[in-house]
Amino acid sequence: MKQELIERFIRYAKVNTQSDPESSTCPSTQGQWELARMLVEELKSIGMEDVTVDENGYVMATLPANTDKNVPVIGFLAHMDTAPEFTGANVNPQIIEQYDGGDIVLNKEQGIILSPNDFPELAGYKGHTLITTDGTTLLGADDKAGIAEIMTAMNYLIQHPEIKHGKVRVAFTPDEEIGRGPHKFDVAKFGAQFAYTVDGGPLGELEYESFNAAEAKMTIKGKNVHPGTAKGKMINSIKIAMEFQQQLPADEAPEHTEGYEGFYHLLSFQGSVEETKLHYIIRDFDREQFEARKAKMNEIAASLAQKYGNDRITLEINDQYYNMREKIEPVRHIVDIAHEAMTNLGIEPKVKPIRGGTDGSQLSYMGLPTPNLFAGGENFHGRYEYISADTMVKSAEVIVEIIKLFEQKAS
Repeated sequence: MKQELIERFIRYAKVNTQSDPESSTCPSTQGQWELARMLVEELKSIGMEDVTVDENGYVMATLPANTDKNVPVIGFLAHMDTAPEFTGANVNPQIIEQYDGGDIVLNKEQGIILSPNDFPELAGYKGHTLITTDGTTLLGADDKAGIAEIMTAMNYLIQHPEIKHGKVRVAFTPDEEIGRGPHKFDVAKFGAQFAYTVDGGPLGELEYESFNAAEAKMTIKGKNVHPGTAKGKMINSIKIAMEFQQQLPADEAPEHTEGYEGFYHLLSFQGSVEETKLHYIIRDFDREQFEARKAKMNEIAASLAQKYGNDRITLEINDQYYNMREKIEPVRHIVDIAHEAMTNLGIEPKVKPIRGGTDGSQLSYMGLPTPNLFAGGENFHGRYEYISADTMVKSAEVIVEIIKLFEQKAS
């Protein structure tokens, strides 16, 4: 299984599927179409049924039931795109057999080294088969590892018909990295009662809580006058923007928060005297605190508008997704089954909140409760990304075990 996973993952990783937030198409990039078509052919070749790709690039397929029991239809999802923050072109994965626990030279010419001195968790993979970048691109384990693991698990079940299971649906989705993954996902067509995204990090991660999330865009209009004659006339929009930022709690930012702590995150700041634009994201696990954060931003903006003029400040806040725990708690048994599957395989489940979002965050509110399982990657979205092939095997085994448990527990 390990070699099968490695070959699949590397084949997927070499397709540039970086998503583009500036694009209005779905998928946002042609590379995702290329991978989607590749996955359709592969699903057919391993024996999956009802293999489709729709006009928006969503790939779906069915593993038919081979039991007479009344087993709920469950699904497994992973996303095809990679993050826009770092290049996904010309990915050249490197395989490190029997990792010795020391430094890994990713790129000798450029002096790029993956070291446990910088990433202490790396030392814990001693003895594993690692897949790394060549130091010039991201790897794409987020989430092509998830695709490879789902595909391999489906192939295993097809090759082992003695393993009884209910109907299983799989889906590979576009544009998760730019927040659009579920936007055109057809939940009714997918037809699952519950699902799991395979989009987490290290071994054992099991997540069913996500942030409540919003984005805020502020535009501040100033008045530019020659500085020599500016007294009483100039209004510097940059300074107003700085005044806004300074009224937000300095310690409630990503670099100062962890666990269940929420934050305000200033993503970009572009300005001149005449006009300044700020882009924030707002995150909190608690819905009341989430609403309070949005209210605070509106209050600061209102006070500055009163001070400098109502026509000078525009603040637009839009919700992006909500804490999926609200929708998963009523069907908590799907988390318990994943927990049991890991335990059965000797894996210690690490149940923790997602300090971010997955497709499951939105899908859970679309009627498809969807917790998140580990896929195995580390250092996502950059040149130091890597994954253990040994952990990928464990992920595929967990998928198979979850499917077995649903059948065993059915009447």
